[in-house]
Amino acid sequence: MSVSAVKIPLSREVRPALADWIQHQRWFASSSKHPVLSRVGMWSLVDHRHQVGLETHLILDESAATPVLYQVPLSFRSSTLLGGDRALIERATIDGKPVFVYDGPHDPAYTRALLGLMLDDETERSEGYHGAEAEGHHALTSSDIRVTDSHVLRGEQSNTSIIYDLVHPNGKPAQPVICKVFRALSNGPNPDVVVQSALSDAGSRLIPRAVGNVTGTWRDPREASGRASGHLAFAQEFIPEVEDAWRVALRSADAGESFAAPARALGEATAQVHTELAQLFPVHPTTAEEKAAIMASMRERAVQAVAEVPALAAEGEAVEQVFRLAEDAHWPDCQRIHGDYHLGQVLAVPGRGWVLLDFEGEPMRPMAERSEPDLTLRDVAGMLRSFDYVAGTYAQSPHAAAVSEWAHVARDAFLDGYIARSGLDLRGQRALLDAFELDKALYEVSYEARNRPDWVSIPANAIRYLARRDRSRVDA
Repeated sequence: MSVSAVKIPLSREVRPALADWIQHQRWFASSSKHPVLSRVGMWSLVDHRHQVGLETHLILDESAATPVLYQVPLSFRSSTLLGGDRALIERATIDGKPVFVYDGPHDPAYTRALLGLMLDDETERSEGYHGAEAEGHHALTSSDIRVTDSHVLRGEQSNTSIIYDLVHPNGKPAQPVICKVFRALSNGPNPDVVVQSALSDAGSRLIPRAVGNVTGTWRDPREASGRASGHLAFAQEFIPEVEDAWRVALRSADAGESFAAPARALGEATAQVHTELAQLFPVHPTTAEEKAAIMASMRERAVQAVAEVPALAAEGEAVEQVFRLAEDAHWPDCQRIHGDYHLGQVLAVPGRGWVLLDFEGEPMRPMAERSEPDLTLRDVAGMLRSFDYVAGTYAQSPHAAAVSEWAHVARDAFLDGYIARSGLDLRGQRALLDAFELDKALYEVSYEARNRPDWVSIPANAIRYLARRDRSRVDA
C-alpha cells in the first residue's frame, strides 16, 4: 500500500505526546519530572520516494540550571510502519486524516535519507523561525552503495546509533556502516568526528574507516550570538561480530589466562595512535597556565570525591602529596588524545588487532574542553584504571588474589608495549602518571557513588593504594 507524505503543523510548543516520549528516553539527561521543552529549530530530509515526511526537530530543555538542546529526528506516515510499534511516538489526526509519528532512526525512510545526505554531499534547510541547515560530507570512500536494511543499536545512553547493511551495485555485500546520531547538541566541532575522520583520511588502520558526517547550523538561545553550529551525525565502518577489550579481558581473567601479550599489543596500539595524532594535530609544550588548570581540576575532583565518599577524607594529605610531586615533575608536550580511554573503547578484531573507538572525550566535560590538547598520560592512566576494574570485578570471588596479580601483569605489559612503540620512559614519569591515575580514580568514585554504589570500593581502594604507594618502586 502506498503512503503519502504527511506532516504535523509546526509550533514552538512541543506536542504532549512527544514531550512525554522524550522524558522516557535514555539520552534525556534531566531528572526533572517537569521538563521545560520548546522547539527552537527544525530541518528536513527528503524521502526520494515521496511517501514519508522527515523532520529533525531541535528541542531545548530548560528545566536544569544548564539548558540542553536535543536533536529529535521524526518521521510522519499516513499508515503504520511495519514492525515499528516500539518506535511509535504518537497517532494524531490532522484535518481528519491519521498521522503516525515515529522515532526517525527506526524508520528506513529516515535512515536512507540520512546516509544519502552524507554520501551525496547534500544540504537541507528549513525557512522561518525554525530555520536550521544540515550539510552532508562524505569521507574518502565510495558512495556507490545501496541500503538493504537498517536497525538501531540497543543499549546506548547518550546517542542513537544506526547499523546499515549495504550492497554494491553488483549485489555483493559491502562493509556495514554505523551512523551515530548525536542527541545532545553543543556549539563547536565534535572531537569524535574530527579526530577519527583525520585518522581515517590519513590511512590509520587502528580506528574504523570514516564514511561521512553531517554538520549543521541552528538557532540557539544558549549562545550570545543566538546561533550555533556543530556535528549532527557521524558514519563510519561497522565491524560486526567482534568483542570489546573489556569482555576479552574479563574472560581471560576468569580463566586464569595471562593477558600479557594482548596488553602489550594494546600498549603498542595506543602509542601508535598517539604518534599519529601528534602528526595530524598541533603539539606544543605544556604551558604554566595549562599545568595550573590541570592541577586545579585534579584538586577539585578530590574535594568532590570526599563529598561523595566522606571516608576518603582520611587520604586527603596523602592525595595532596601525590599532586605536589606531580607539580614538581617534568611535564611532556600537550597534544590531541582519546580523552576517555578504557577497555570498553577498544575492539579485538581478528586479523587486524586492536581498533580504538569513541574519541568524544570525557562525557562530563563541556564539548569545547574535550577538543583541547592534553597529556597522553591521561589515556595511559585511563587504561591502567580499566585493568584495575577487571580485578575489582572479581574482588569477592575465591580467586581474587590471582586476578589481582593478573591485573598487575597486564598493567605492566601495557606499559612495556607503550614504551617500546613510543620510546618514552613512562616509568620515569611515574610521579605524573600516578597523579593522572589518581585523578581518574577520584572521578570514578564520584561516578560510582551516584550511579553504582556497589562498585565504589573499586576506585576507593585504588585511591588508598595510589595515595600511599611506595614511591621507591617504579612498576605499575
